Amino acid sequence: MGKKQVRQQMRQIKPKAAASNTAGATRKQRERFVQAGGMLQGYSPDQVVRFGYISIAIAVVCVLIIAACLLFLPPSYGWPDAVAASIAWIFPIALLASFVGPGFRLALKDRKAEPRIVQGQLVGASSVSTSMGLGMLMVQTRGGTEQFLVPPARLKQVPGNQVNVILTITPHLHHVKSVGVMGQRMVGRVEPPVPTVMKRLQLIPVITPLALAAGAVIGDDAVALAPIQPSALHAALAVLVGAALAGGVYAVSFFLQRRWMEQVQALVPRT
Repeated sequence: MGKKQVRQQMRQIKPKAAASNTAGATRKQRERFVQAGGMLQGYSPDQVVRFGYISIAIAVVCVLIIAACLLFLPPSYGWPDAVAASIAWIFPIALLASFVGPGFRLALKDRKAEPRIVQGQLVGASSVSTSMGLGMLMVQTRGGTEQFLVPPARLKQVPGNQVNVILTITPHLHHVKSVGVMGQRMVGRVEPPVPTVMKRLQLIPVITPLALAAGAVIGDDAVALAPIQPSALHAALAVLVGAALAGGVYAVSFFLQRRWMEQVQALVPRT
């Protein structure tokens, strides 16, 4: 009886441990994704720095709009409505800081850092990936199979047969600066047509932040400028509407991304 009870307890504990390991692996993947620049991973440091400067300019405009709301709206609408109208413009700044900020810091480091060399056997290559304007290269190294986001122009010399390749990449953003092929290029690489669903997936990281910011600002400010009394309830309602619109946009984006990812996975041949 004692042995049976021990076996039953072990069977009950195993699923919990597996779930814990899965959650830990997912968390580590997210951390590595952010550490490598997030959505800006694979892009050149100069390009990411330009994105950063544009984001800073947009943030300055948002700050000026916040100041204008706090300066001109209180005489007509009162302080609660003015504060509610200005809060919405903090959201675009937060989005820019979370999406562009990590990559911008890494790009500044990559400008000064020496690139590193990665050598291994070519596993596969594609001129398209889920990142807009970047292809993908899979290389078998000593540490295992690694994937790199590569500008499509640098994939033209990559053949279809298995050869050794040498990549020069930046240490932080993992931008592939050059691709060298070692060995004879025997088989030309055939590029299949890009599925429509892949093009849609590439737009998700760009459209989602814009739609989130637009939903929050339009919903908040439209209600904040409407003639609703009392003022405190008016301000709270404006913030709630802005948050609800942003949440709705996020839910739709999450649903579409999940659905399109399933369609992309269905296109992968089964082995």
